[in-house]
This record gives sequence, C-alpha cells and structure tokens, in this order.
Amino acid sequence: MSDLLHKPIDYLKGVGPNRAQLLRQDLNIQTVQDLLYFFPNRYIDRSQHFTPSSLPQTTAEVQVVGSIIHLETVKQKKGSRLVATFSDGQNTMELVWFRGQQWIQKSLQLNKAYVAFGRLNWFGKKCSIAHPELVFVEEHEQRKGNFQAVYPSTESLVKSGISQRIIRQIMVHLFDELGKGVQEVMSPTLLQQYRLMDKHTALRHIHFPDNQELLAQAQYRMKFEELFFMQLQLGLKKRNRKIQLKGIPFPALGNYFNTFYHKHLPFALTEAQKRVIREIRTDLKSETQMNRLLQGDVGSGKTIVAVLFMLMALDNNLQATLVAPTEILAQQHYNSIRSLLEPLDVSVALLTGSITKAARKPLLEQLADGRLQLLIGTHAVLELPVHFRHLGLAIVDEQHRFGVAQRAKLWRKNDTPPNVLVMTATPIPRTLAMTAYGDLDLSVIDELPPGRKPITTIHRYDSKRLAIFQFMREEIAKGRQVYVVYPLIQESKVLDYKDLMDGYESIVREFPLPDFQVSIVHGKMKPDDKAYEMQRFVSGKTQIMVATTVIEVGVNVPNASIMIIESAERFGLSQLHQLRGRVGRGASKSYCVLMTGNKLSQDAQTRIQTMVRTQDGFELAEVDLNLRGPGDLMGTQQSGMLEFVIANLRQDVDIIKAARHAVDELLIHDPALEKVDNKLLRQALYLSQQGKSIWKYIG
Repeated sequence: MSDLLHKPIDYLKGVGPNRAQLLRQDLNIQTVQDLLYFFPNRYIDRSQHFTPSSLPQTTAEVQVVGSIIHLETVKQKKGSRLVATFSDGQNTMELVWFRGQQWIQKSLQLNKAYVAFGRLNWFGKKCSIAHPELVFVEEHEQRKGNFQAVYPSTESLVKSGISQRIIRQIMVHLFDELGKGVQEVMSPTLLQQYRLMDKHTALRHIHFPDNQELLAQAQYRMKFEELFFMQLQLGLKKRNRKIQLKGIPFPALGNYFNTFYHKHLPFALTEAQKRVIREIRTDLKSETQMNRLLQGDVGSGKTIVAVLFMLMALDNNLQATLVAPTEILAQQHYNSIRSLLEPLDVSVALLTGSITKAARKPLLEQLADGRLQLLIGTHAVLELPVHFRHLGLAIVDEQHRFGVAQRAKLWRKNDTPPNVLVMTATPIPRTLAMTAYGDLDLSVIDELPPGRKPITTIHRYDSKRLAIFQFMREEIAKGRQVYVVYPLIQESKVLDYKDLMDGYESIVREFPLPDFQVSIVHGKMKPDDKAYEMQRFVSGKTQIMVATTVIEVGVNVPNASIMIIESAERFGLSQLHQLRGRVGRGASKSYCVLMTGNKLSQDAQTRIQTMVRTQDGFELAEVDLNLRGPGDLMGTQQSGMLEFVIANLRQDVDIIKAARHAVDELLIHDPALEKVDNKLLRQALYLSQQGKSIWKYIG
C-alpha cells in the first residue's frame, strides 16, 4: 500500500499522462497520496429527485428523472450546440452540450430512463441544463449514499474535460486499488477514548459519504488527526526544549527589584499583572530556560511587567535587553524605562541603526565588560558585533514583527541561551495561540489598569469632514492634541484612498500658522527627521500629528485625545485597535474617528461596526480571525504552519481543545512515545516532520 501511495498519479487507472500533467499543474497533485488527501470542499444532497413537470423555480443544482425523446444539432453564430429534449411524458426541458458533441451524441440512447444532474437555467418559462451529468436510472439506484463530493477545480481543468464526474471516477479507482490498505496512525487508546472512526473508513466517507452523520464523523476524525499532529509536534518541541536547554535561574529577589516595587512603582498593579508576574517568576526560579509569550491588550501594562523582570536579572548579576521593531518604539521604551529607573543606580543605553559609530563604540565596550546593565534597541541589537558579558533576559516587543531567525539570534548571545519573553499588544484568539504558539508558555494580561477611560469610537463618512475639522478645533482649544493617520504615502493609481501628502496639505490649509503647528511622520523620512517631528508632538509644540501607521505602536502622548483614521476601511481590525490605543492615555476624554468613503464592502462594514461597538481586543481578534483567516493574522512568516488541509481554526474550536487535551495526556504518560501502543504514532510523527504538510507523509 505504501508503494502505491508514493507512486506518481500517472499510473492510477483513469488518469494517464495528460490528465496527470493537468492535475499537477493546477492542483499540485503529484502522487497517489496527494490525491487521497485531496478533500472535497462541499457536498451535494442527491436524495431529492425532480421531473420536468415538477422543477423548482431556482438556478440550483438538481437531479431530474426523464427520457431523451429527441436529439438535434442547432447551428449558432459560432459553431453549434447539441440539444436533447428531456421528457417525463407530460412536460419537457432541454439538455444542452456545447463541447464534445459527436462523442456525446453517439453515447446517448433515446427513450431510455436517465437521471440528469446539473444547474438549472431558466429563460422565461423554458428550462435547460448545460452539460448535465447523465446516468441510467438503474445505475443510479445502485449507487450508495445521497451525498456527492464536489472538489476544488479550475477553469482550465473543466475546459480540458476533467469534470467533477471524472474526478469522482478517479477517486473510485483509487479506493478500488487501495482496498483496506490505509494504515492507521492513531493508537487504539486514542481511537476509543475520543470515539474516532478508523482512518480508512473516515477517508472513504470523506470522498463517498453514505449519509450526513457518517460524513460528520469522518470529518471530525480527519480534523482531529491533523490538529493532533500539529499539537504533538509543538508539545514535543516545548518538552525537548525544557529538557535540553538549561536556563539561567534568577533565584534572588534583591535590592533593585524590592526598592522599585515598594518605593517607585508608579501605580498599583492589577490582579492580572500580579498573576503574570507569579507565572514568570516560577519560570525564572527553575533550571529550565523560559520561553514565554506575554499577551496583553493596548495599555494593559506589559512594559512595567517587563521592567520588573529586567530588575530581577540585575539582582542576579545578569544583563537584560529589550528589542523593539522600530526606532520610534525603541526610543519610546528607552525614555520610559530610563525615567522609571531614574531613582535607582542602573545603567541603561539605546542602540539603534542611527546611532553613530563614535557613540556605538563605548556602548559596545561597556556592554561586553558588564558595566552596561540594560540595553534597549532595535534589530541592531541582534547583529554580530553586539556582545553581552552575561545576558540573562531577552525581551522581544511586538514579536510578530520579527522573523523566527531574527529572534533566534538573541539565543546565541550567550553560551547558555537567555530567558526569553516575547510580548504582543495584538490580542491573539485562543485557538490561534494554541496552534501557532503551542511551543511557548502563554501569559495573558486580560485586565486594564483602573482609571483608564473608555475611548468613544465613531464612524463618519467623508462628507462630514468639515464637522470633524470643527471638532478638532474645539479639542485643540482645550489644549488637546490630535493624530490624523493615513494608509498611503503617495496617491495610488489603483486604490481610491486619501494619501498622506494630500491630507497634510489640506490639514495645513484648515489649521494655518501661526495659530496651529502641524507635524508629519512617515516611514520614508530619515530617522533624525522622524525623531525631530515626533519630539515636537510629544513636547506639545505641535497640536496635530499627520502620520502613517509608523505611530501604530509605542507612541505615548497622554495629552493626545483624538485619533482620526482616514480610509479606515483599508485597515485590518488589529491595526485599527492598535491605532485607537494611542489615545486614551491621559486624564481627558478621548475619541477615535473612523473616516471612510460611502461605498464599503461587507467585510469593511463589519470591521467598522465592530470597532464602534467594542474595545475588547480579544473580541476584535476573534472577528478578525473570522474575516481574514489565521495566515493573514499571523503574517507570511507564520502562515505556513497554519495551512491546514481540512481543519479550520474558526470553526473547529472544540476539536482543537480535544486534540490539545489528548496531546497533553499523551505526553504526561508517554513523553518519549516509547510504549508499544504508540509505535505507529511515533513512525507517523517522524515522517510528517520530513515535509511541510501534516498529510504529506502520514498514512
């Protein structure tokens, strides 16, 4: 059986070289095994039959019983069509073919009972089906099952004659040759405990379901297996890391931590922050390297948690670093952390790409000999010339902006890898965290600090722009500041959105000197110019900041009370939520204004309505997952691991939880998969790790 599965599809009955080439080209089906795991994307209920006298007034796909009583070729402006009169003895309809007419005409039999299947086309009171699937009534009655698979296809496949009927025939030949030969990979214990259908039966019912109930059981089995193997790989990776990678323990809570915690903490910690601190503290007291994801909504207080653990590193005579994705965010962290730690005798430095060579040299020397305790920086920290004397803690902020290879560079800064804390202000749905980050320990700050006022979010169309300008003037008159964010830097010929430069000019016209000062910041500016403009806004010298999404994360201006997002329909929910989080940081009432054009897609309407309705980042993340899918949420660097064949993170939450539970139980009782019961599981896991797809080598 194994030999058959790995054969090219050319050798399977019903395929041949020509069809094989098309299937490879359009659907990437290379081997018989690829074909076996080429699952239908929907099913048609074939239990209901009509006659030409009882046809529904619809354009749906239907089955019609009747006989062909007449055949003729009708000439058209270009070519001809074959038309069959299909009758039930009382009324008639037409069956029409535009291709393969000669072969079809020879194969049809007059006055013989057929079942015709296809999509209805109505022209007034006349009805037809183009290129129907025809089968004799006797043959149809011998078929098992009322549900018929419909497979993903392409226009070129259909034009080349590889119809749904042909694909189903190929699948029949495949199962005829397989016999009962699909090898089980789940242990008998798992099959029994989770009431899973055996693999061969599940695959047969995926392609040829006898009824809806068996189809559901088959889909559950295959989804469970796919999710189980992903969780198992992540679980083993996490377990092996904890066994193989010895950590750098932080046994002491000393003067730095205690002095700051008891005397200089700027506000009382929330219960969520305290819980997270206990979780991370437990990690850091162990001999195992910490590798933890800290997830918290905008403004939930992740930075103060990070500072406390940096101080813990210092108490244990170790260094710490915090790496941010942009210079603006790194500068913001540096200013914030240096200010917080000013009462303590702590050496803190900033390292970014724009730091001059002359300034960089003493900084690197102090880092290498241990005089520099805390380093805040950008990607520059990851580069080879940067050496620590003894790095104990590495914190990565907005981790989704760093590739896996970039984060791995931090691990190589020591002979013993430092403890790693990766932080994100982008709430991640639980199902996504369980799959994409299953190898990390997860901490969540799900509570905002007391006193944070809710931000009023409103939606306005472009026609209300003058009213928004007046609102801005009123807030500025109160001493407040305003962000205006645009999606583009220059006008796009393709996308009809407001661009930054045009917007900046219109803002300057509406808010002229000397009464108003306007800053502008975008990604194409030189770092020094960007920093200058940002500092003018932070210090209150400018009232309006016109920017692109470079201010999405990290910018903290408590006096800013309005966030205006132009062309808000172009942003994802995560970005909109991040941008909204730039205001509401001070004592004043804050507002987020979503400006859009009048024509909005259904998805855009959902995003805008959701933003207006809720400020719960986790609820927004769930909506975003439903709208965009896991790959888009994670970014291209992460999406490869989420290319499921049959499982769906949006719909299969219960199956994800069951698979996760099964893996946890398995690794508790047989962590090395050494038991006889798990022999097939161990073999399948090994093979699956050789390829990108879970299914590529399982079975």
